[in-house]
Amino acid sequence: MKIKLIILIFLAVFFFLSGCGSRQAPKLKVAMVTDAGGLNDYSFNDSAHRGMIRIMEELGCDIKVVESKKEEDYGKNLASLAEEKYDLIFAIGSLLTESVKKVAPVYPKVHFAIIDGNISDIHNVTCVLFREEEGAFLAGVLAGLMTRTKKVGFIGGMKIPVVEKFETGYRAGVITANPEIQILTDYTDSFSDVEKGRQIALSQLERGADIIFHASGGCGEGVIEAVTGKGFPNYVIGVDSDQDSISPNHVLTSVIKSLDTAVFDTTKDFMDGRFKYGCMFLGIKEGGISLSPMKYTKDIIGPDILKKIDVMKDLIIKGEISVPSTLKDLENFKPPVKF
Repeated sequence: MKIKLIILIFLAVFFFLSGCGSRQAPKLKVAMVTDAGGLNDYSFNDSAHRGMIRIMEELGCDIKVVESKKEEDYGKNLASLAEEKYDLIFAIGSLLTESVKKVAPVYPKVHFAIIDGNISDIHNVTCVLFREEEGAFLAGVLAGLMTRTKKVGFIGGMKIPVVEKFETGYRAGVITANPEIQILTDYTDSFSDVEKGRQIALSQLERGADIIFHASGGCGEGVIEAVTGKGFPNYVIGVDSDQDSISPNHVLTSVIKSLDTAVFDTTKDFMDGRFKYGCMFLGIKEGGISLSPMKYTKDIIGPDILKKIDVMKDLIIKGEISVPSTLKDLENFKPPVKF
């Protein structure tokens, strides 16, 4: 009888512990809303999406990605996800700023994180801002040292502050390399019009630009196609994601914004109870902005120019170069060195 009693007690404890072990904490539900550029832009939204895949695979989160087709979708998509009780919702792009400001206070128990939007006064919102001008500066120095025609181009998407930061940094870099270089500037007024990107790029090439930096989201696909079709020695500089492999040897480098890392780190902080409200700023020093490894173009660029780029990078990290972030600030910018 004692043996049977012991066995019964053992089985009872075993099944009790097994039952406790099967009760797992619910998975964190994380969602993302794109801007109107949508996925498959090989750039901004795709970078954030890679971060979402990482948090699903590495952190075990349940994820959902909602693509916006037009500006009117932003608020609706954010509110819909909040109603579905997602724990953390990422708004991708400064164009979603006003929608986050309206939706977040209505759902105080839901946490929102916006990329490129400056929101510092809502308790359930954190924002991630990048110092795009720093990476664009390095791209500008590279373009200024590589151009043969002494004309380079910049193609922006919509005329918003974040794109102005790209343009400003690029101009400052070109000026640093050679103040006599002409910079052609055009905007597509879109982040998704591939054909417009192509046509503007062709126009700049016809006007003599041999290197074009685009900060135009999905429009960049057209820019890259135009430059590739023109052939050597014309080059394009990509943006947001590492776009070098889209057209090897023709994409000189890419200014990378590590949205994927920002999405991953923000989610990890949230899981660990370290979610911060207000704004954080990521530049070269923090690993938020960088140039691509240039694995296809190192030999084309050459060690001397690559070394000069590294010197500029180190000076930014040390705080010895303060790259202007607005065109107004650019007016007072003085090149830190002479090449």
